[in-house]
Amino acid sequence: MPKIPQPSDEAVPRSVGRALDLLEIVIAEGETNLTTAAVTAGLTPTTALRHLRALETRGYVRRGTDGGYSAGPTVLRLAATARSEGPFARLVRLAQPVLDEMTDRTGESSYLAICDGDRAVYLATCESTRSIRHVGWVGKAVPLVGTAVGEALAGLPGARTRSGAVEPDITAVARAIPDGELIAGAVSIIGPAHRMDGAAVESAAAALQHGVDRLIDELGFERAAS
Repeated sequence: MPKIPQPSDEAVPRSVGRALDLLEIVIAEGETNLTTAAVTAGLTPTTALRHLRALETRGYVRRGTDGGYSAGPTVLRLAATARSEGPFARLVRLAQPVLDEMTDRTGESSYLAICDGDRAVYLATCESTRSIRHVGWVGKAVPLVGTAVGEALAGLPGARTRSGAVEPDITAVARAIPDGELIAGAVSIIGPAHRMDGAAVESAAAALQHGVDRLIDELGFERAAS
């Protein structure tokens, strides 16, 4: 993971910014150690440890017996509340059966993502049942620049395809969920690059188009002018 730039907004106290950087690193990595978290945040191990201990005290991170840090119970509780009651709850609820259908049609993992600043954040998934499959991106944030989901969230038309943009040997196909001229989110189908050949990408694109059309109707969104 690249280093996280220090906040430029003077309204954010430096200590708060550092703690939030570390929290985002832990969540994005799933589990990470002190050294990696400190290097990624651009902090000394001593400073990183002080902030991680504060986050641990409030339940935002949890330190395992091996010394690794992962999301704590407070984060999990907040995530569950946001998923069931937050502003994206309806989108997630209606998208889940669409994701299930897309995975059933293509055999690959399907995802729902939204835009968060200069990143895409994955909110929901239906995992492939194949032995070799793509999993584990719910809650993960990836750059908008250079990714299929980023191009979709930017409003670029049609199915967007990228290979190796975030993980090596992975191909992603994504499509925007438009609400008139706005973009409410994007759906993606992601699988191993060796399996995502031309025919598989075409199948994924068709499944995404069907899924987006279904979501637009169920959400009551306005269709973009052609």
